[in-house]
Amino acid sequence: MTRLWSDGFGRAGTRGAQLLLVGAVVVALVWLLSRLSIVTIPLVLALIFAAAFAPWMEWTRRRRMPPSLGAVLALVFLLAVIAGALAFVVGSVSHEWGELAFKAQDGLQRVMAWLQTMPFSPDRRQLDEVTEQVSAFVTSAEFGSGALGGIGAVTEVGASLGMMAIILFFLLKDGPAMWEFLARPFEGTAYDRAERIRRKTVDVFGGYISSTATAALFDAVGILIGLLILQVPLAIPLAILTLLLAFIPIIGAVSAGAIAALVALVSNGPLNAALVVLVVIVVNQVEANVLKPILMGRTVSLHALVVLVVIAAGTAVGGITGALLAVPLTAAAWGVVQVWDGDDVPARWARPKTRDPAASRSG
Repeated sequence: MTRLWSDGFGRAGTRGAQLLLVGAVVVALVWLLSRLSIVTIPLVLALIFAAAFAPWMEWTRRRRMPPSLGAVLALVFLLAVIAGALAFVVGSVSHEWGELAFKAQDGLQRVMAWLQTMPFSPDRRQLDEVTEQVSAFVTSAEFGSGALGGIGAVTEVGASLGMMAIILFFLLKDGPAMWEFLARPFEGTAYDRAERIRRKTVDVFGGYISSTATAALFDAVGILIGLLILQVPLAIPLAILTLLLAFIPIIGAVSAGAIAALVALVSNGPLNAALVVLVVIVVNQVEANVLKPILMGRTVSLHALVVLVVIAAGTAVGGITGALLAVPLTAAAWGVVQVWDGDDVPARWARPKTRDPAASRSG
């Protein structure tokens, strides 16, 4: 029996069975977490925000400030920012959302009509289906401010925010003690590895929150200035939409830019829409190639293809929340791999391969 599994096919079958087992465990875990999203999502958000406030808590401890007071101040600041942002968004966008959705829908129909004039235009039925689906989504309650009007949605959001606030308070107040409790089973090399993982995760989450928020604000302000110069209507709602969608890497900026271009197309014509697209491209390129590398450095280093894949997977599993959390969780997991065997020493399988120069020359 041992000989049966010792050849090439046997080893391949063993590896395949192991991969299937690991895949089944991952699927089961994802399913369980999605079913318990009312708990898991606030917990993950609290962990991310706790990492972002870690420098503040360290500063308060050095100043001999009681941990509970430092946690309360951080929590009040965060809740004030969230409440203020929601109030500003609802107050600025809600009364203009109908016009924004109508113009975006009208612009989409114009684009579809233009596509039909192309030599290799898609089928008319396919264009109609795409137009109907996008139009239905844009004008639906899920996309507009009506999503916030349902009692169920408000209750669920309120419960999640309340739970996140409670978890975050205790993480900020008792974080070091909680970590020491969790790390008790580890000794020696295992404890050193756990400590590296903790530090790296805190660095990744904290760096991601601060850099993404700064980049989103840069995108919103840059596009707002461009829209005001080009005299595009609904500039403020479009800038707010850009600010919110910018927290979803790559896809969010593209979506916000497309909506702004559609509004410009309907209001000011194709030349103005083309200029809006140019403004969006310039702002996004400066943000992606200049600002983000400075802000993130080596803290969050994921290839664009990986970002797109994990966002798609996160959206399929957890909707908008999954799309928001997919990148920081993946970045944290990759960061753990990078410090698995030591500071800046990745796990063995993730280390870059080195080739013998003599062998390369002989080949």
